[in-house]
Amino acid sequence: MELQQFYYDNKIVRKFIVATLVWGVVGMSVGLLLAFMFIFPNVTDGISWLSFGRLRPLHTNAVIFAFVGNAIYAGVYYSTQRLLKARMWSDFLSNFNFWGWQLIIVAAAITLPLGYTSSKEYAELEWPIDIAIAIVWVAFGANLIGTILKRRQRHLYVAIWFYLATFVTVAVLHIVNSMELPVTFLKSYSAYAGVQDALVQWWYGHNAVAFFLTTPFLGLMYYFVPKAANRPVYSYRLSIVHFWSLIFIYIWLVLTICYILHYQIGHKI
Repeated sequence: MELQQFYYDNKIVRKFIVATLVWGVVGMSVGLLLAFMFIFPNVTDGISWLSFGRLRPLHTNAVIFAFVGNAIYAGVYYSTQRLLKARMWSDFLSNFNFWGWQLIIVAAAITLPLGYTSSKEYAELEWPIDIAIAIVWVAFGANLIGTILKRRQRHLYVAIWFYLATFVTVAVLHIVNSMELPVTFLKSYSAYAGVQDALVQWWYGHNAVAFFLTTPFLGLMYYFVPKAANRPVYSYRLSIVHFWSLIFIYIWLVLTICYILHYQIGHKI
């Protein structure tokens, strides 16, 4: 029997944990300032880039994509390696994922207070940053899939299923909702109009909560809760039923939205 020695990449996990803490403090500090504005509405008068309308999307983006996003990456990179008994497929992609995501966050922190926004809830960033998000997210997915293909553990635990669903669905949500027509370097118009734009936006908004803020953490729960309890998951069969129930519910919602869009376009609403 040949013995293979390898080491998990814990450096990338540590980087994402540090980034999670840093951006958590930043995002929640902005939220605290916004809360003060409800009591003292004139506290930033005369400073346009500190107005409520510009800081509010900065707060939501910082908390969701910087704080929670880095936490997702940290948890996925940590648990995936241990569940698959393999180091991440590419150290380059891991680091590209980390630094690319941090640069995207910095770009958001600069452009949003300056008023460069697409005005779409949870998708305010302009088209160059949207493209960067898609590239970094695909790099993350490629690294995840590459690790699955070279795994030493034959069985794919249900947490990996949740991670894969997160990658695929968030990619589809972001790309479809971010289709826009650039007019300048930091200005674009949505490819959709009127009711279609509103439908696509909140198809994205609702499902972003489902697949960015829910499914990855359900996968992490299936890894960390049994670890913390020092017990296997109560019923693996129920975990599979849980996964497919969630997926089919959201597939049904997607098909419903597609039907509504088709109906409205056909009737020129």
